Amino acid sequence: MKNIKINLYLLEFAINALLRAKAKNISILVIFTLLVALLSSIFFISNSIRYELETTVDSLPEIIVQKVKGGREYNIEIDRVDNIIEINGVQSAIPRVWGYYYFANAGVNFSIIGINQYEEQYKDSLEKLTDKIDFDETNSSILVGAGVREIMKQNYYSSYFNFIKPNGKLKKMILKGIFKGDTILESNDVILMSQKDAREILGISPSMATDIVVKVANPKEVSTIANKIKFIYPDTRVLTKDDLKISYKNIFDYKSGLFLTLFIISIFTFFMIVYDKSSGLNSEEKREIGVLRAVGWSIDDILKEKFYEASIISIISYLLGVVVALFYVYILNAPLLRYIFEGYSKLKTPFELPFILDISTLAIIFFLSVPIYIGATIIPAWRASSVDVDEVIR
Repeated sequence: MKNIKINLYLLEFAINALLRAKAKNISILVIFTLLVALLSSIFFISNSIRYELETTVDSLPEIIVQKVKGGREYNIEIDRVDNIIEINGVQSAIPRVWGYYYFANAGVNFSIIGINQYEEQYKDSLEKLTDKIDFDETNSSILVGAGVREIMKQNYYSSYFNFIKPNGKLKKMILKGIFKGDTILESNDVILMSQKDAREILGISPSMATDIVVKVANPKEVSTIANKIKFIYPDTRVLTKDDLKISYKNIFDYKSGLFLTLFIISIFTFFMIVYDKSSGLNSEEKREIGVLRAVGWSIDDILKEKFYEASIISIISYLLGVVVALFYVYILNAPLLRYIFEGYSKLKTPFELPFILDISTLAIIFFLSVPIYIGATIIPAWRASSVDVDEVIR
């Protein structure tokens, strides 16, 4: 295979040619960089959010049983656990105590989760936590997610927080620490406390639970067991992990459609630049090619020189665009663009996107930009250099 060698003289000439048309090339460089940065940011945010959603859904239980009346969810009787656990294939059935607490001062919702120290936990992250902390001995204290902690600090709650109970009385809870779950989505708006305190704040009696989570030994039996639960308790809504995955996917696909609109606009703008570039050279550029042909340059030399020009601009723009996108998404946390994907939670707290760098994404962005721009530069140069020298100079 013939070695590809860079002609340093042609490369030097290409750099000088770019510097001679400095204003024009800088404007192309800036626009190209911004377009690559926008495309890269779209892909980076999408990849990070998809990773968070998939990780969060994978950590959920196989089946969730909710009691429904008139289309609304109500607390469910704990004694239903006894009948559910008797179904063949059910590994465990765990009543959960959780709910939303509205903090009017900040206009946000917190997710309260009650922990029963002596019950099996439905998530590995909670199981690990109960190994370290005895929630029965930490009554009137709480662990909070990073987002909740930030909101509390903004409202001058540094060491405790006052909850308003359903009867209107205050319950003071000591802030014991910060809870970090497996994903940011899982823990950002969460407040963990003993189940006794959670019942008191949410107004749930000891005989009731918010819902029941069911673990299944054989994943292939999930739909069968879900149907059996629904048959035993017709007044329940039985959600499987697959149902939740579909729901998350639908939300993600809808929001991806908004990003797709930005993507199409970016691509359209880029191709407008390419079209303008490929539609032809201006008279000065044609005259320059004619002079080069007149002094003995071959068509091959001219095309190589134009290749170097286009490569310098496109590759620098690509690299700068990717760096700008990385800084914008993972350092600045993607202001404006990330709000498209944040969902409908009222918790207005910083959301750190997990760093996900996909090589295939970088390759897609590269092939959508660099080769196309290089081609749009070389084709008109080839046309101009193929014309008779006297005609070009005239």
